[in-house]
Amino acid sequence: MTTHAETFRALHHAPRPLVLPNAWDHASAAALAAAGFAAIGTTSLGVAAAAGKPDATGDTAAETLALARRLAGLPCPVSVDIEGGFARTPEGVAEIAAELAALGVAGVNIEDGRPAGTLADLAERCETIAAVKSRAPRLFVNARTDTYWLGADGREATIARLRAFAEAGADGVFVPGVATDDDVRALVEAVDLPLNVLFLPGCHTVDGLAALGVRRISTGSLLLRAALHAVAETARAVAAGGQIPTGLPSYADVQALAAAGADSPLDQS
Repeated sequence: MTTHAETFRALHHAPRPLVLPNAWDHASAAALAAAGFAAIGTTSLGVAAAAGKPDATGDTAAETLALARRLAGLPCPVSVDIEGGFARTPEGVAEIAAELAALGVAGVNIEDGRPAGTLADLAERCETIAAVKSRAPRLFVNARTDTYWLGADGREATIARLRAFAEAGADGVFVPGVATDDDVRALVEAVDLPLNVLFLPGCHTVDGLAALGVRRISTGSLLLRAALHAVAETARAVAAGGQIPTGLPSYADVQALAAAGADSPLDQS
């Protein structure tokens, strides 16, 4: 029987890129799974915002693990954003990764950006990746560098980091903020691992990224921000007597999402 971890890995080598929508709670993840997406990721901004905390500070480990437990019954693979790893040492990060793998999580994102707007030491990040793969070898480790996101260094420095991540055992690499076709193409050609790109509205299309060789396309916080916009706009429409959007889920629809896979952990046998 194919496990979710195996399915998730295979989705990075399919004819079309894996479009990975990012959820922030059980309802949003269940809705995306019901919509037919092959796998679901989490967004650290969404998890933090739902908890009333700032993103990327390493302060949402408890909320992230709790969400992973709630998502464990979904009928598709789940990848969890663990920011920098939620621990001070490679061994500590590996312990968290092993706990997620035991829950049935198929993959994790590990980033090298720091709250102060700097990049983590490359050797330390590579040691962390290696430690995670040693403790949870079937877990798909998507190693993220924030060089473009932070405007740090340039293309060659990014490539050097991605190659180091690959040597450390990463299964995929993620470069949020990369926008131009030339840069995307160069990153695809430089590293023999699936490249993950953050979808930038008005800049990217799925077909365009597929043609460049991108293997995974994440929505990041886009869906959360769209949902927050819809909440405010719908409330304004109610107050002003405006038009309410049609096609909204019913009460029963949401109740059904809440019950989706609530007690069935992912099969990792």
